[in-house]
Amino acid sequence: QMFIRSQTMISSLVLVTVLTIASIAPPVAALSAADVRAPSKGKLIVHNEQVPGLENGMDYVKLGGSDLTVSNICMGTMTFGEQNTQEEGVEQLVQAFDEYGINFLDTAEMYPVPTKPETQGATDATVAAFLKTRKRDDVIVATKVAGRSERINWLPRNKPDTFAEVDYESIVTSVDKSLERLGTDYIDLLQIHWPDRYTGGLFGQPDFTPSMYEQSPTPNDFEEQLKGLQKVVAEGKVRYVGVSNETPYGTMSFCQLAKSMPDLYPKIISTQNSYSLVCRKDFEAGLAEVCYHEDVGLLAYSPLAGGSLSGKYNGPPEQYEGARLTLFPGFMDRYKDSLNAKAIDAYCEVAKKHGLTPTQLSLSWCYHNPLVSSSIVGATSLSQLSENLKAHDIKLDDDCMSDITKVYKEFTDPTKARN
Repeated sequence: QMFIRSQTMISSLVLVTVLTIASIAPPVAALSAADVRAPSKGKLIVHNEQVPGLENGMDYVKLGGSDLTVSNICMGTMTFGEQNTQEEGVEQLVQAFDEYGINFLDTAEMYPVPTKPETQGATDATVAAFLKTRKRDDVIVATKVAGRSERINWLPRNKPDTFAEVDYESIVTSVDKSLERLGTDYIDLLQIHWPDRYTGGLFGQPDFTPSMYEQSPTPNDFEEQLKGLQKVVAEGKVRYVGVSNETPYGTMSFCQLAKSMPDLYPKIISTQNSYSLVCRKDFEAGLAEVCYHEDVGLLAYSPLAGGSLSGKYNGPPEQYEGARLTLFPGFMDRYKDSLNAKAIDAYCEVAKKHGLTPTQLSLSWCYHNPLVSSSIVGATSLSQLSENLKAHDIKLDDDCMSDITKVYKEFTDPTKARN
């Protein structure tokens, strides 16, 4: 009886504490359309420019703590050299830059995807062909050095068969080879493609566990990585540096080292992370706060969740024959083997209710999100690219945002919930 009374007292005390905290915590309102469009330090729109393909023009945004002014949309290129020929890739870039005001593109040393030795570098060859048609200063070029991988050993390095990792030598060599392939003498933004250390949760993997970290290869420390980044910045080969697929811990570690030793290490200005209606919580629950206070811009990749948010994979098989998730078995399985299909059905209903296509709903939500500096979009056809870019003209109203919130509360990051 004494035990029961003690437990009851403890339960009552916990309840009182929770209620007390709840009563003094400031109320938090749901995100409205006005909130989404409100200017903020997190997303500083520098100006809007009228362009042929958009009724409302293209917004240009200051990227993190840099002097780069980038278009609100960045051209993704990872299909160039695999699903798209070089000619098709150049055609897409020309349309994006000339008709829609894009001034920003993103590539990587390992592209196209899926990465393999036979095609490595083909994407950069396409970008190089496009750059020959432009004044170099008119194009902001971002690329990426590969993170650690025990299966990728064909990237250009000083020693053949070297497995990918983010150490001083790999960074320096990667940049030199990227410059050769791209046919330019500088890179505007160099990013670490994924962390050198085990983090959990990467590309649909299970979340972090201490035992998995302890069983994983010893990573290069942050100082080693920043030393390599500082080398290429000091030599004028790279203007700014960033990260990709990073966590709050990693982002904060990079930022604090640069802040405490600015003469030794460069500051990261951006993180390129997956962010969409079905992949939000990882960023919003911790990394968003870090990025805001450390002036790190989010480059949102996969805003259509591998194309799944278009709704095409929820239809009959003939509707998505030849699409990316069917061409490459195992690629982006997190968008198939999960509750994602149910969530997408719900978002498709929201889109239909508000007179939009699922693609328009998903991209507009991301394009005009105050947490996002620039959204990276790609396509395999000009018609698909046009639909994606024209969604910039659409701004969602309060009713639509409220309906999105209802779906999100029911399906919070469904790609994490495996069937």
